[in-house]
Parts: sequence; C-alpha cells; structure tokens
Amino acid sequence: MYAVIKTGGKQYRVKEGDFFKVEKIESDIGKKITFDDVLMVGEGSDVKVGTPTVKGAIVEAVVEGHGKGKKVMIIKFRRRKHSMKRQGHRQLFTTIKIENIKTSATTKKATTTAKKEVTKKAATTAVKKDATKKTATATTKKTVAKKTKTTKE
Repeated sequence: MYAVIKTGGKQYRVKEGDFFKVEKIESDIGKKITFDDVLMVGEGSDVKVGTPTVKGAIVEAVVEGHGKGKKVMIIKFRRRKHSMKRQGHRQLFTTIKIENIKTSATTKKATTTAKKEVTKKAATTAVKKDATKKTATATTKKTVAKKTKTTKE
C-alpha cells in the first residue's frame, strides 16, 4: 500500500517502512506524528484520489532525527564596483519513518449506503412527481382573455 502526502509545501509518495527527509517539523525524536493531508491512496490496481484529500486516510510516522542540509552559497556581485557579498544557507530537515497507512473502512460502507439512499430517494421522488402530475391534469383549466392592442392618439 502506498500514499501521496503533502507536508512542507511538497508532495511525497510514501509506503510503510520508508525513510524520508521532509521540511523541519517541530517534534521530539521518537514521537509519533500523523499526516492528514493524504492526496492519494493506492494498493495494487485499487486507487483512491482525493478531492483534494482522501477522507478518513491517515499516514502515521515516527520522527527519527533532525538535521541540516547541504550548504547553498549565495553570491551577490556588482559589476565594475569591486563589490561582492557571499552568504550561505543550510535548510533544516526532519527524518521520518513511515509506520502505518490507514484508510477508514467506514468510507466504503458509507459510499455504498449513500448510493442506495440516493437511488431510493430518486425512486420515491419519481413516484411523487407522477402523483402530482395526475392531480394537476384533473383540475379545470382556466382560460385567459386575449389582450387587444390599443394605440394612443
């Protein structure tokens, strides 16, 4: 089973047992965290795509550690001025291990019962519409007087 989660403005395709470096998450090492922004869940040929998220799907992970990424050098250079400014940046990250991917089994039951309810409601409304149409045709029709054109002089 795999899932696509969204964290830190990025999307990751995860499966149970994987290790990932994600943007810094404020949590202690060894603590469990859950990701509710699950965009897609798949198992074999069965794929559920959310709009925008899959309802009832949760990905559980454990924080394995924190660290800093590779240094990125920024150089600002002004031509013909003998001026240069150097600056470095190291992005903070959190290493996580995916423990579990959960989808609610109630979602499947709810969708099937919802479909059954919709079909039952559609059938009952169709019967009600037929009954109202029959009563409407049984009522007497009123004739409307024709308007005559008048001109102002």
